Amino acid sequence: MCSRNPPIKRTDAPPRSRTPMRKSFASSLLNFRQHLNSWFARVAFLVLLAALAVTARADERAVKTRVQPVYPELAKRMKISGSVSIQATVDAEGKVTDAKAMNGNRLLAGAAEDAVRKWKFVPGDGVSVVTVEINFAMQ
Repeated sequence: MCSRNPPIKRTDAPPRSRTPMRKSFASSLLNFRQHLNSWFARVAFLVLLAALAVTARADERAVKTRVQPVYPELAKRMKISGSVSIQATVDAEGKVTDAKAMNGNRLLAGAAEDAVRKWKFVPGDGVSVVTVEINFAMQ
């Protein structure tokens, strides 16, 4: 008959226990994590405030000259209508330096971007970002 030998206990390694040093390391790690979360929350809040300030300033820019978009021929044939949101970057002189479609139908987005690039705004203090809505409707 075969007998199994019991597992050998290692006596050379000290027993594991929670020492005060480990507790202090864990607590300092937790404090650091809470401090980091607090710091991140403050930075995120400041970024949000800055974005709102830019948006508020951008809403004050009035359109001086507005160019109507050309309805794309393919969109006409497919009877596609809808609105496209365009985010336009306007310099201090009121010229649109960049226009980018944020949402809306892709067939209509190119025409809306081209039209907004030709717009003129009232001159302002500096560069601002303006969001405009272009509506395309079949007639």
